[in-house]
Amino acid sequence: MMKRPPGRFHEDKIQKYRGVILVISVPLLLIGFVLFLMPSGSPSEAIEEFALSHRKAVPNSKSRSYAVIFDAGSSGSRVHVFCFDQYLDLVPMGKELELFIQIKQGLSAYAKNPRQAADSLLSLLDKAESVVPKELRSKTPVKVGATAGLRALEGDAPDRILDAVRELLKDRSSLKSEPGWVSVLDGTQEGAYQWVTINYLLGYLGKQYSNTVGVVDLGGGSVQMAYAISEEDAAKAPRVSSGEDAYVKEMYLKGRKYYLYVHSYLHYGLLAARAEILKVSGDSGNPCILEGYEGSYQYGGVNYKVSASPSGSSMNECRRIALKALKVNESTCTHMKCTFGGVWNGGGGDGQKNLFVASFFFDRAAEAGFVNPNKPVAKVSAAEFEEAAKRACQTKLEDAKSIYPHVEDSNLPYLCMDLVYQYTLLVDGFAIDPWQKITLVKKVKYRNAFVEAAWPLGSAIEAVSALR
Repeated sequence: MMKRPPGRFHEDKIQKYRGVILVISVPLLLIGFVLFLMPSGSPSEAIEEFALSHRKAVPNSKSRSYAVIFDAGSSGSRVHVFCFDQYLDLVPMGKELELFIQIKQGLSAYAKNPRQAADSLLSLLDKAESVVPKELRSKTPVKVGATAGLRALEGDAPDRILDAVRELLKDRSSLKSEPGWVSVLDGTQEGAYQWVTINYLLGYLGKQYSNTVGVVDLGGGSVQMAYAISEEDAAKAPRVSSGEDAYVKEMYLKGRKYYLYVHSYLHYGLLAARAEILKVSGDSGNPCILEGYEGSYQYGGVNYKVSASPSGSSMNECRRIALKALKVNESTCTHMKCTFGGVWNGGGGDGQKNLFVASFFFDRAAEAGFVNPNKPVAKVSAAEFEEAAKRACQTKLEDAKSIYPHVEDSNLPYLCMDLVYQYTLLVDGFAIDPWQKITLVKKVKYRNAFVEAAWPLGSAIEAVSALR
């Protein structure tokens, strides 16, 4: 048998594996060429820069949507900006998943000056617009949702303020605005949006209703409870009078239909409840006020005389007044199960077994020192609010600042009142077992970032979905 020349043998091998060699060598040559053109630096840095520049060169803004939502609450105004991809997942803007900025004075603080109320939003509007790409601003919805603070104003003040805000957006903003997007949210909208926000961030939307969590949101002017119930319980919902919000809201989210029990209690947010508690005691000393304080409290355009009881603040006496303010034992319950004020409680069930409690509940707990203010989530029980209330009610005003350094001076006289009210609301108002663990939440972890646990995200999801 004749042997092949050595050169021919190698040629045959090369011909045989030519395709494999090309597949390997072409990318290596390209990378080598890129590295040759790149500025000096490590090879890994050069490849990373090339990949990054390539991604930037691929147009992707068309697949993204932004939404700007103003939360015009009773205690202040806040703006939230969100960015979504085509799957309605949140996309980071820089290092954060949302832009969130707030100012202290709410729109209701300018009841007699609508233009000044609108102008108070200017700084927030400018910062919100700056994070939205110019080419997307005309397609980006901007919505203003006023809550209980504006609902509490009398006469035509709310309408005049909202008209001034609409005018501001029309004249000063390049974002997409419509008159109907500037409104006073009714309580069911606020509660439903809050429920959507928290369950969206937790990744529970699209799952069985029994796998979702319930929400209690304590704002300044109102408190909302919302949780998903079964279709059978939804069918048992009592009929409401004309003009009142229905107890059950049907929502289609992530391909699933939910029956959402939601109710808003106007006048029972933390700041509004102070007024209700002061009404009970009238001009006499109030056992919820820290000893040593005398002054006035303003809410909803009304001034209330405030003075401590001669014997100082008392947990038990304050609780008695809080129960009276909530009308726990005064209203007739015409349904099988009620919360306070004769309101149907939704029937309970799996959708309520895990409660996420937000807003002022978290704030006061952090200020009272029984949750870490630097951690956005905490597991507590209502009984811990009771223990904190006992300590606060034994404190004199002159000692309060050193004991509670994180409480604002204007809130110090009411610390006993606030904590007693929160405990009473949970246990007597919503019939939550004092030892049941609930989740206090300021922000919710979404992937590798934290997002404010507030209703505007739910509103943003609805707004972006409607424009697609």
